[in-house]
Amino acid sequence: MTPYCNGRPATVDDLAGALTNYGHFTSLQVRGGAVQGLDLHLQRLQQGTAELFGSALDPLQVRAWMHGALRVEDVVDASLRVTVFSRQFDFRRPLQPVAVDVLVAVAPPVDLPAISRRLRTVRYQRELPHVKHVGTFALFQHRREALQAGVDDALFVGDDGHISEGTTWNIAFASGGTLVWPQARALRGTHERLLQAGWGGDQQVRPVALADLAGFDAAIACNAAGIWPIARVDGVALGNSEALCANARRVLAGTPWQPLSS
Repeated sequence: MTPYCNGRPATVDDLAGALTNYGHFTSLQVRGGAVQGLDLHLQRLQQGTAELFGSALDPLQVRAWMHGALRVEDVVDASLRVTVFSRQFDFRRPLQPVAVDVLVAVAPPVDLPAISRRLRTVRYQRELPHVKHVGTFALFQHRREALQAGVDDALFVGDDGHISEGTTWNIAFASGGTLVWPQARALRGTHERLLQAGWGGDQQVRPVALADLAGFDAAIACNAAGIWPIARVDGVALGNSEALCANARRVLAGTPWQPLSS
């Protein structure tokens, strides 16, 4: 993974500043120099910067830095992680607006296969769930514990008993021909929004309780790296998930790609 900070190769000082556990990011896939939902990723970065740092972020500049990093690496297909932090941030004066730094990391492209996965539910609520912040320790630990328990990943349930999201992905359920997105405090992912916009069929956004799982026959998970079927949640089998996943992948295949170059 090659990092670039504010449009130039990152130095040791840059990376040391990024180690402060305060910031936010977005992860995206680039194919042929273009991104699906690029505007959504840039909006996420702008909103996170305003909320965490009280500063404005220039989306055109960030876009140019992303494109520039790909050009230097001489690649058109890649995974990008764009992290916004600030070497000027002082936790003693957290309300002071500060200029931010943008770290663009370039890595090989990823396309997660559509392999069915089994989930277990855990009681957990991310802090500031609407922000894709760098506090990811609990997410990775819950996934690790799920694997130790013999399943593939963890699905979060709030104290109110309502399903919210997975460790690093969103989830949607289906019953008959209706797609249901859980209405709960969660990070609203770019692929979730792209699927909602392009679905075309009947869909709902409503609270989904654990007790509702038996009423569904399919589920899919999604993030910027792909879409995959959910075979089982706890003791509930979801036998039609592969067909639902195939349909979702067709929807996403019809979503336009936005070029990083201006």
